[in-house]
Amino acid sequence: MSSSALPPTGLLCQLLNTSKDSLIHSAQPRFCWVVNDRAQGASQSAYRILVASTPQILARESGDLWDSGKRCSSQSLNVPYAGGKLDPHTEYYWMVRTWNQRNEISPWSEPQRIRTGELSGNYVTDRYVLEVSAVAPSKIVKKRDGHYFIDFGKAVFGTVRVEFTSDTDGQVVEIHLAEALAADNAVEREPKGCIRYRKIMLPLKLGRHSYAVEIPPDTRNTGSQAIRMPATVGEVMPFRYCELVNVPDTGALPPVEQLMVHYPFDDAASEFDSSDPLLNQVWALCKHSLKATSFCGVYVDGDRERIPYEADAYINQLSHYAVDREFSMARYSHEHLIMLPTSPTEWIMHSVLMAWADYEQTGNAESLIHFYEDLKAKTLLALAREDGLISTQTGLVTEAVNRSIHLGVDSRAVHKKIADLVDWPPARFTQGLCGEQDGHEFAPINTVVNAFHYRALVLMARIAEVVGKADDARQIHACSEHVSRSINEKLFDHDRNIYLDGEGTAHASLHSNMFPLAFGLVPEAHRQSVLSFVKSRGMACSVYGAQYLLEALYMNQAADSALALMTARTDRSWWNMIRIGSTMTLEAWDWKYKNNLDWNHAWGSAPGNIIPRFLMGIRPIEPGFGKVLINPQPGGLRRAGILLPTIRGPVRARFEMQPERSFVLHLELPANMTAKVLLPIPGPGKINVAVDGHKTVAALQGQFAVVDALGSGSHTLECSVCNG
Repeated sequence: MSSSALPPTGLLCQLLNTSKDSLIHSAQPRFCWVVNDRAQGASQSAYRILVASTPQILARESGDLWDSGKRCSSQSLNVPYAGGKLDPHTEYYWMVRTWNQRNEISPWSEPQRIRTGELSGNYVTDRYVLEVSAVAPSKIVKKRDGHYFIDFGKAVFGTVRVEFTSDTDGQVVEIHLAEALAADNAVEREPKGCIRYRKIMLPLKLGRHSYAVEIPPDTRNTGSQAIRMPATVGEVMPFRYCELVNVPDTGALPPVEQLMVHYPFDDAASEFDSSDPLLNQVWALCKHSLKATSFCGVYVDGDRERIPYEADAYINQLSHYAVDREFSMARYSHEHLIMLPTSPTEWIMHSVLMAWADYEQTGNAESLIHFYEDLKAKTLLALAREDGLISTQTGLVTEAVNRSIHLGVDSRAVHKKIADLVDWPPARFTQGLCGEQDGHEFAPINTVVNAFHYRALVLMARIAEVVGKADDARQIHACSEHVSRSINEKLFDHDRNIYLDGEGTAHASLHSNMFPLAFGLVPEAHRQSVLSFVKSRGMACSVYGAQYLLEALYMNQAADSALALMTARTDRSWWNMIRIGSTMTLEAWDWKYKNNLDWNHAWGSAPGNIIPRFLMGIRPIEPGFGKVLINPQPGGLRRAGILLPTIRGPVRARFEMQPERSFVLHLELPANMTAKVLLPIPGPGKINVAVDGHKTVAALQGQFAVVDALGSGSHTLECSVCNG
């Protein structure tokens, strides 16, 4: 046995760690594991899975339900069960061992329990049960007898648990819960917008008792369209601060703790640190937002409505992948929105983007196969005119089209009429300002909408290939090429070399240029002019638009500009979210940009995925991370390091940049993964590239030196320049 071969870890069944409280509803579940071998170039050459009806049978290295035998395969993701019939409402146990490329065998993994639910044969995405975590106060201040102020350090969704000893029956304690601080040691009782505050009166019982304070339902977020909290958990609200008034006098504050409701979350799964302290704070803000806003078990738009929206969920999804090795909440939210969509035109097409992101991360095509026709409809090909461009205003949005995209079919659908959005909010939600659309002029043929149409077609063609629809793939790809040509012929101003807002308009907004730039629509000849225009507009978009603005900048080697936006100290920045006192990302940049904003909206978490995907440059080349791209773009950073969870195991990357001299990258790749590395060239001069101390010949790709087919394990890569 190799000293580097360790037991497989990270076991998943139907993308769940079933040692947690969850049920599996598939009669043929799929298994995943992390190949746990530290050697350089380690890869799996074979595996053996055992599934047993009791842990005792499994302990004898026997599988009475399934013994796969030694299977010569590198597959460690989505391996289908091929054993005896599984019964509903039954417990089973499984474990796995692997062989490496030298045919050295690993120990067995720790066993994992499987609990089945109904096995009806219907397609189901399994997910976890919500968890409740107790959080101790970070600060307690006694304001006067019977009156205490408590700061829990961060806002979460949940309630408080307090313990009181009362000499009488019926004494009432005032409990004030709030997201915002009014002044030192006082909660904000009259917050702006939808920033949360509640006063709750708690009658005490005689004697000593512990109370989990019951949160009264809010009509704004418990209606028919909202995701409801499970009865087993109860109602929650977001809060960081608490004041207790009329506390029985016992000389000191009795025990009090914040009860945080959240989807299962591994806080140790991700890390980030850099030479910029503000960027580190921004990343931490986004990470906490992802955990805290998981309180419904579905990606929702924050606390005001608790309704899923496609664009919100897409940003949430990308950032969630970056901070935890968890895939079920993203898939469930995405599939929920396929069947219960919202009405913005671009939101409908986001379903295709979400489907592809799910497949890229998991390598699991079950959802693509099941929802293929729904996804195809959500490209909105049915709205195309002869030149391939689409419009919601030409009479083509028929009842049949609405049915195909499930809009208005269910009474819980949020809005009934599909309509172009561009960005949110419009002017009517701002304090005398023009909204977040950068003056975009709406026309029947809208450039932003058609950029999304192009992107949805590109991804739908890939989806068709994955599910074996070769004819569809060719036809949809041809449609995407047709749309690209039409956009560049009819919606581009060849005098100013930028995109206009739509057919027949003369105005050019940031949005009409950043989306084509982010989606690869801009021909090489016009890329610099469009990029220059985008950079000139700054952050003239919402926290949602920032996702695509940052993607556009990084994808066109404008890392300095992207980093400057993520670390800006203006009122349109993540610094401002921290400055005003929120510990979760905001729905808008500030209250004046949306007068009913909330302080708990994960669609503001773009840096949570932009930092790992583009600044650190870690993205899957092959679905399921069989091959990964590592393409750091440091901008002005001198150093940065990340721990990024993937379905195959964690990727560690750390760089040090010396401008005009060298770029050094330290990598740790899990077994069964290879990488294509693009090293930034630190300056002009003769280029030298070394891998693990050995000089190598590297191809050049723009501003990067390329090292391909790098195997797993620990590596140090250096790109240096000399001017002599």
